[in-house]
Amino acid sequence: MSEVPGRHGDANEGWEALLRSMMGPEAAEEAMRAMRESGLDPDAMARAAGLPQDPAQLAMMLAQMQQVLAAGGDAPVNWSLAHDVAHQVVRAAGDPTVSAAQSAEVTSALQVADLWLDAATELGPSGGFKRAWSRTDWVEQTLPTWKRLAEPVASSVVAALESTLTDRAGELELSELGQPFGVEMGSAGGVIRQLGGAVFGMQVGQAVGTLAGEAFGASDTGLPLVEGPDCALVPANVAAFSEGLDAPPEEVRLFLAVREVAHARLFAHVPWLRSHLLGTVEAYAREITIDTEAMEEAVRSIDPSDPESLREALSGGVFALEQSPAQKAALVRLETALALVEGWVEEVSAQAVAAHLPHAVPLREMVRRRRAAGGPAEQTFATLVGLELRPRRLREAATLWESLGRQRGPEARDALWSHPDLMPSAEELDDPQGFVSGRDAAAAADEEVDAALASLLDDAGSGGTDGSDETDETDGGNVIPDEPDGGNANPDDARG
Repeated sequence: MSEVPGRHGDANEGWEALLRSMMGPEAAEEAMRAMRESGLDPDAMARAAGLPQDPAQLAMMLAQMQQVLAAGGDAPVNWSLAHDVAHQVVRAAGDPTVSAAQSAEVTSALQVADLWLDAATELGPSGGFKRAWSRTDWVEQTLPTWKRLAEPVASSVVAALESTLTDRAGELELSELGQPFGVEMGSAGGVIRQLGGAVFGMQVGQAVGTLAGEAFGASDTGLPLVEGPDCALVPANVAAFSEGLDAPPEEVRLFLAVREVAHARLFAHVPWLRSHLLGTVEAYAREITIDTEAMEEAVRSIDPSDPESLREALSGGVFALEQSPAQKAALVRLETALALVEGWVEEVSAQAVAAHLPHAVPLREMVRRRRAAGGPAEQTFATLVGLELRPRRLREAATLWESLGRQRGPEARDALWSHPDLMPSAEELDDPQGFVSGRDAAAAADEEVDAALASLLDDAGSGGTDGSDETDETDGGNVIPDEPDGGNANPDDARG
């Protein structure tokens, strides 16, 4: 017990030295005195802020921030800083090395998953590598996609804040914003771009690092976070999820492997799907409207000597409550697409494991609830990107795919992925059981219209001449969508 006060004393001395380097000797002494008088524990403050408890590590982070700000740059997100922070979060939480045994177990589970899925879907194997990832590997492999998702909204927020601060340049000594980091700052615009990029970088890095401790593989967030047909599992996260469940760990691993491989097959064989999902997120983020009143209020709260006040201004209360029509449309498209992807994966995976895993049904419900609830990292991205990456209509989509497969078979079910125009709409998710009958009715109506048009054309072209060969050539194009492969059909003709 006698060692504890000594350690706290050393920690306080380290914090005081760190504060001196940031604030100068007088301000540091005043800050430490205020903390002691209020009963605050510097170690507890560091833990609450997600900072390293070791003063030496915190000093290292400060030095990195000094280098980042001194280097400048106009990027809306400082991705070098995001990368470093994500790795620091992973190291702080623990990142067990993937052993040879774990790698073999994951590879075997993914291979078995491929075999089981052959009987459940017409979409063949993805053809990519099957790997076991550490949490650090997850960060490295997925960060490029998070860059694509976060930059549009970061650009909008930083530009709006820069404009608002520029208008108030006379009221704020903007050059003081860099003083806590020992960096000389220039114009108002340069201050906000540099600090804004650093703040967003720290936030994205924190969220990615946290997600690395939660994600099972490359696809269980609902978005294709890697480019290419590879699939992977993170053994440490799979093992953590298995704890407390009634199912054996190997059964949990196989269940999650089937879901991972199903995602990989879908994105590998539906080439338009990845760009459609990510492009919809980008479109939504670009349409984010900044609440100028909330922004001005946030700017008034900025203390030029306190970087935390800038962080709060950038991350809180800046998104407008009212969505633009384009943003609402993008949100509907995204939620529908995410639900259809997750619903298909859930249905196909359930069929693949039904004959092999005794706990398949409760595991399916556990994963469904986990996806519906989200987590701290997903909430962070809800702030950064402006939306929640969760399939709100997963149950309806799973019901639709199950109904279609039962009535028409897996081939007809999977054929809908051949073109985005063939995919179920948001309105069709309102009545998933009636999807097949609704499409049949629409097809019958189209056939009636086509027959009426053909009759009119026949009447107009029958001028007492035979013309049978010409009529066959003219009408022959209507047969193409009915061919089994449909490879040369016009996608619009194949609707319904």
